[in-house]
Amino acid sequence: MEIIRSKEFTAARAWDAKDISNMNGVTTRLHWTDKPYKWHINDGEEVFAVLDGVVEMFYKENGIDRSTLLNTGDIFYATVGTEHVAHPQGEARILVIESAGSV
Repeated sequence: MEIIRSKEFTAARAWDAKDISNMNGVTTRLHWTDKPYKWHINDGEEVFAVLDGVVEMFYKENGIDRSTLLNTGDIFYATVGTEHVAHPQGEARILVIESAGSV
């Protein structure tokens, strides 16, 4: 049993994470960041929930570049093959649920 206060979580560098669980090959991790990630495609599906902060999510849909602003409480679901990159606007804390070992 563990209680995690996500708003108190920080890391030594952008995109460091606290591993919360690995259930049947699906990981749940709490990330802290203040810098953009990199364009990538996950090995499977991804659930990206903003717990604190604001993140601009860039993604490609049918070959067209798009973006949306994710506020605290918003969730981005990346289906298999969705190319995307997260750009936090200042500090952000993000819960990511995805296949173990995914990018």
